[in-house]
Amino acid sequence: MTLGTEDLLRLTVTALMSRSGERQGDLAAALGQAQAQVSRKQGGKQHWSLEDVDLLAAHYRIGVLDLLAGPTHAVTVLSSLGSGPGQASLPLAVPPVAPAPHAVSVPRSEALSGPCVLCGAPATDAVEGMWQHLTSEECAEALDAAAPLAAPAEDASQAGEFAPTGPGEPVTAHSGDPQPVPVDDGVDVVVPVPAAREPAGQAPEAEPAPAAEASEPATEEPDSASAAPADRPTTSAATRAPGYASEMLVDQIHARVRDVLAWSQGDIEEAQAALIKTAIPDVMALFERSRVGGRYAHSKFPPTDDILRKKTQKGADEIWEGRPKWRNKTAYDAVKKGEQFEVTALDMNAAYLSAFKCWLPIGKLVEDATGVHDPKRSGVYQITPPVWEHPDLSNPLGARKEPGPVWVPDSMVRLLLDCAKWNLCKAPEIHRAMLSGGTESLLEKLRRALAESRDIAITENDEIVVEYVKAMYSKFVSTIGESSANTDIRRPDWMHIIRSKAFTNLWRKAYKANKAGLSVIEISGTDELHVAGDWRPVFPEGRALNQVKAKNTYTLGGKH
Repeated sequence: MTLGTEDLLRLTVTALMSRSGERQGDLAAALGQAQAQVSRKQGGKQHWSLEDVDLLAAHYRIGVLDLLAGPTHAVTVLSSLGSGPGQASLPLAVPPVAPAPHAVSVPRSEALSGPCVLCGAPATDAVEGMWQHLTSEECAEALDAAAPLAAPAEDASQAGEFAPTGPGEPVTAHSGDPQPVPVDDGVDVVVPVPAAREPAGQAPEAEPAPAAEASEPATEEPDSASAAPADRPTTSAATRAPGYASEMLVDQIHARVRDVLAWSQGDIEEAQAALIKTAIPDVMALFERSRVGGRYAHSKFPPTDDILRKKTQKGADEIWEGRPKWRNKTAYDAVKKGEQFEVTALDMNAAYLSAFKCWLPIGKLVEDATGVHDPKRSGVYQITPPVWEHPDLSNPLGARKEPGPVWVPDSMVRLLLDCAKWNLCKAPEIHRAMLSGGTESLLEKLRRALAESRDIAITENDEIVVEYVKAMYSKFVSTIGESSANTDIRRPDWMHIIRSKAFTNLWRKAYKANKAGLSVIEISGTDELHVAGDWRPVFPEGRALNQVKAKNTYTLGGKH
């Protein structure tokens, strides 16, 4: 495959941005252009001009010919200068190479087996391992490892640094950091972090301890993470404290995408397919990193109670998640009498990602027969559902028809208890429960990182990152139960609680619409709400997690 000069320039810019820890917003600001312009130029929708080449060379402080000689040479020259834009000095790890011609042939076999263009590390499978790295920040750490003089130990301890690892590998903390404690998966283990280890000016991570030692429930936050501006200055992974884990994960996600794009030589479809292929190990690696600095270790393979075991290979266990499938009978009866409704089908954005904010059990589930819901614990409950007498609003339990007791996740019990507070029904009768100490913060850093990456990608019109993030959070939920596709964890209780939280979030949206005077026509799946009436004063419109978007409109009672 022969690359033209401009294609080679795009790859070089990607490599230089990755090497310097920049994002498109950073580069656009340096060039005096809009971020959208840089995005179009890097996407091949607009040309890089000769003036742009001069600006790029000046920005990275390398010669124009060095810039046009290919990514390996350009990154080598940048490294030899000692530092890139806004970066600390990094030693040269890649031997200098002669300038390449303006158009070079890069065989796919070489792309798969050659060294990393950033740090020279040997490659394995470029799709599966991406030069044995998850992100370009790890390239910087490989360069640091090759430095003749190591940084003082006290600097590392103050920064609370840790070394990221590849997908599926355990996170390795530096010797000065609080070490994750190996967990007997049948026991809840609390791992306190000494207060003295918190970096100066950084508040300790607020996560409740298990069982009776848990703090008060965290204050409910909006669905969307507090995303920082896309063009904010970045900080290298080696200088961030564990408290900045979600921000660091954002950089790793975007760097991973840049690396795969470089491997695919700008082939968008091939890069997206490669990212989706590795979504499961990638998200599990991100989850492990998000837990560095946490105050306890969660169980990954606790004993599984019979109620959480599938009865057949393709069958289900005994947990009812409350998937909604409901139509407003009153509205459809009115249609039969000649009435019409102008209906909008609303789509809830990233429903499973929003559902990451839920109470999850930390250790193995232990039977509890008190019949009381403890808000500081989580698991699954056997309940007798309350009677539901609201024909204009779906039963929170969804389309369940069978009478009698049923096992439901913690998310459903919390919703039913809220419905009792709102005088919509009586509180559910709890017969038994399988519980462990719980926390609402277990997935919070991962949720924030994925949400912010998604927000940035939407702003930058970067659908590759949007689809990559979607694949990570959806496959995380679908494979953490009993799935051969994910061998890093087995928590069917987590899977049910997260899925149920997505369904209960949708029900809460329906209740909000009903209270605002809208007619709820239909609820289905994890993310679809059909309403009649002016919905825009009720729900903000957009693609953010706390917004909704209109899928389509139709007339109920007329021609669809």
